[in-house]
Amino acid sequence: MVKQERAVRTRKALLTAAADGFSRAGYGPASLLDISRNAGVTSGALHFHFPTKAALASAVMTAAARRLHEMVERCEMRMRSGGALQLLVDVGHELALAMREDTVLRAGFDLDGDPGCPKGVGGVRHLLWGWISATLEKADKAGELRQGVPVDQVARAVFASTVGFQMLGRQDPTWVSRRMQTRFWSLVLPQIAAGRRGLSAAGS
Repeated sequence: MVKQERAVRTRKALLTAAADGFSRAGYGPASLLDISRNAGVTSGALHFHFPTKAALASAVMTAAARRLHEMVERCEMRMRSGGALQLLVDVGHELALAMREDTVLRAGFDLDGDPGCPKGVGGVRHLLWGWISATLEKADKAGELRQGVPVDQVARAVFASTVGFQMLGRQDPTWVSRRMQTRFWSLVLPQIAAGRRGLSAAGS
C-alpha cells in the first residue's frame, strides 16, 4: 500500500512538473531531465511511469481533458437557472479562472496548439469545441437563441475567442480575468439570446 501511494505521488508530481515545463518552454524544448528534477524524482522514475516524452504529454493531455469535463459538471450542478446558454457563460468564466490557476489544464491547451507535439496526443481543444457546439445546439432547440442565429458561426466565434483569451493570457493575465469574460459575454449575449431574462454575463 505504501509503495502504491508513493507511486501515485510520484506520478502526480511528474504530471505537474511536465505541465509546467510544456506550458513554459513548449513540447520540443522541454527537457525530461528538468521535468524529473522539478518533480523531485530520478530520471529512472520518470521513465518507469512514462517511457517517452510523447507518453508524458499524452498523460498531461488526458488529465487536462478530465479537468475540463469535471469543470463542466461542477457548473451544471451549481447552476440554478438559465439553461444551456447560461451554462455556456458560466463555463467560460470558470475556464478563464482555471487557465490562470491550473497548470495542467493550461498545459493541455498549450500542447494541443503546439506544432511540435506528436499527432494523436492532442484533444482538449477538440473536446471544448465539441462541447460548445453541442451546448449551443441545445440552446437553439430550447428556444434560447434568437430566430435565425447561425449556430455554427456562433460556436466558432465563442471557441476562437476562448482559445484566443487563453493564448493572450499567457503574457497578460487580464485576458483571462472575470472582468474580460463579463465584457465579452455582455457583447455577445444581446446578439444571440432570444431573451435576457435570467441570463447573466457575469455568470450565475
